[in-house]
Amino acid sequence: MTTLKKLYDKIRSYAPDADLEIIRKAYVLSRDAHCSQRRAEGSAYILHPVAVAEILADLKLDTTTIAAALLHDTIEDTGITLDDIKSMFGKEVTFLVDAVTKLSKVEFKTKEDAQAENFRKMLLAMSKDVRVILIKFADRLHNMRTISHLSEQKQRRIANETLEIYAPLSNRLGIGFLRTEFEDLCFKTLMPDLYEDLRKKVAMHTKEQTKYINEIERLMTEKLDMAGIPGKIKGRVKHLYGIHQKMIRQKIPFEQVHDVIGFRIITDTIGHCYDILGILHSLWPLVPGRFKDFISLPKSNLYQSLHTTVAGPGGSRIEFQIRTEDMDEIAEEGIAAHWRYKDKSSGPGKNERFVNWLRELVKEISDAKEFLEAVKGEVIPDTVYVFTPNGDIQELPMNSTPVDFAYSIHTQIGHKCIGAKVDGRIVPLRYKLVSGDSVEIITSPSHTPSKDWLKFVVTQRAKSRIKQWIKTEERSKSIELGQKLTEDEFRRHGLSLSVLKSDKMAEVLKAFTHSSLEDLYVSVGYGKISPRQIANKFMPEKVEDQPEVQKKQQTKEKQSVITIKGVDNILYHVAKCCFPVPGDKIIGFITKGKGVTIHRKDCPNLERLAIDNARLIDVNWNQSADIASSARLFVEGHDKPGIIANLSALISSAEVNITFIKAHSTNDKRALIELMLEIKNRAQLTNLVNKISQMDGVLNVRR
Repeated sequence: MTTLKKLYDKIRSYAPDADLEIIRKAYVLSRDAHCSQRRAEGSAYILHPVAVAEILADLKLDTTTIAAALLHDTIEDTGITLDDIKSMFGKEVTFLVDAVTKLSKVEFKTKEDAQAENFRKMLLAMSKDVRVILIKFADRLHNMRTISHLSEQKQRRIANETLEIYAPLSNRLGIGFLRTEFEDLCFKTLMPDLYEDLRKKVAMHTKEQTKYINEIERLMTEKLDMAGIPGKIKGRVKHLYGIHQKMIRQKIPFEQVHDVIGFRIITDTIGHCYDILGILHSLWPLVPGRFKDFISLPKSNLYQSLHTTVAGPGGSRIEFQIRTEDMDEIAEEGIAAHWRYKDKSSGPGKNERFVNWLRELVKEISDAKEFLEAVKGEVIPDTVYVFTPNGDIQELPMNSTPVDFAYSIHTQIGHKCIGAKVDGRIVPLRYKLVSGDSVEIITSPSHTPSKDWLKFVVTQRAKSRIKQWIKTEERSKSIELGQKLTEDEFRRHGLSLSVLKSDKMAEVLKAFTHSSLEDLYVSVGYGKISPRQIANKFMPEKVEDQPEVQKKQQTKEKQSVITIKGVDNILYHVAKCCFPVPGDKIIGFITKGKGVTIHRKDCPNLERLAIDNARLIDVNWNQSADIASSARLFVEGHDKPGIIANLSALISSAEVNITFIKAHSTNDKRALIELMLEIKNRAQLTNLVNKISQMDGVLNVRR
């Protein structure tokens, strides 16, 4: 099996005693299962799982993971079943294969839903076993390396997903080489012209760059030898996407990017890392603000290194990264390296830190799309490091506030937060924390979260805890309000409250598609159902026995202009900010105790009101209703005699009633007129607006 020779050699290089029989069996099963399949470029399909396995062998993973990689597409694309794999390879391989299998058999409304749910399942499995994500990364990397054979549309879709999710996630998990290759491959796919132009510009300077790198390497080697410090120095040109991003951030052309070259110095101890830093700063001046110590303050993905930028020979800026061999392995392989060392005493605890943030997200968010957006937010690499009053370090995303900090400590501290001190000074809750801040949270036992906090918190933990509290609190208030309104309505009609707990109530709940009386009260409190509708279910059906006032009320309800999901008789009122009329595109906003407020979908106030989408509800015009609606018009014209009389006459000729009129003139002789009209529908209103616009002296008409 010549195809496997390269894979075998890689495995033997780090695990000479590895059992390769499981690899051979997995290869044979995968090869036979995929025997009739070809990849887009025409090659045998088996070459893909072998390539994925080789990438994992480069990460020095165990034979169980590599066997799962060889089998990762068999469940989706062939007749092989999980039971087949379990009988041949056991539970561990079966779990890994199942975890990376795409959700091709699940029905979804859109491709976005399918992608989000697939991603959530993958990370849910990853929170149990990190090898799942490593197989997925290797699979995506080989697909990106061979992406040119797909259609342009598929290329862009896959590359966008890789750049938005896989590249930052691999960075969050500390796998440096994956992030840089993902980014460069996506850059080449999504912006081929920019990529090629930058590649040529970098290549033009290859000769002088090589000379410069050799000179720095020689000089630093001499200095380290003189100081008796062991170290390996390696220079490189930074990856193209990184250079491209720097050009965008700083709004400069390639010619003005001064730190294209970077050096890495690998030594044996932490003490020697700081000694080398001293040598560098004695040779060349430090560029202010460009020194970072990730050894004493590691990143959340456990990355450790000293970073410094100096003004090197010729004034060119050079970035140096100084680290030990262990640190370098973690920097390049991240969670993969930690997984390999999980049996060591320091391994498990550190390994937990990689995925604890993910487990929190999985527990808190069940909606797939919301989960995907949360992960995108969590993997952003920019972070701040702040201190608790006890001196413990807390890592938070950039732009985090004291409220984010409070929730990162404990949910109840977040809920009870009324203020904060930073370095002993009281700051607003909107204050954006910066690295080095010492934060103290001020709490009050009687305080509760504010919905306004959702406008400025950035961590998913804070957002989800606040939303959860608001949802619980609003439900509690809605139950209380709904129960009061329902009981008052029952008393008004002389109905006994005991019927609310009778067998008849089960039928009523079913009619309103609710499973409990509490849920029914919630709908009444939100205004989705009127207490009258519930009372009607317990009242005699004969209309002739009902009071005259009640008959008129029913007639009015039957003529309701608005319906919610086909249900008439809803409690609603029209928003006075936009005055929608039949024919306008509308949406309902649930107002506790007042029912549903009907807005036009283009109402400028809607975005401010609807912070919580749960309070928006689909509503429709009742086409059978024949009731005039109020509409407001603003007319601007030249202030001249007779303009109001002419305007009134035109509106009357259109058989539209004026219910209110107000007018005043401005210093520049303009007349501003506000009208309230009774309108049948949007078509009538549009026709009227057109006629008014054509009047002599009218400058503008708007709703």
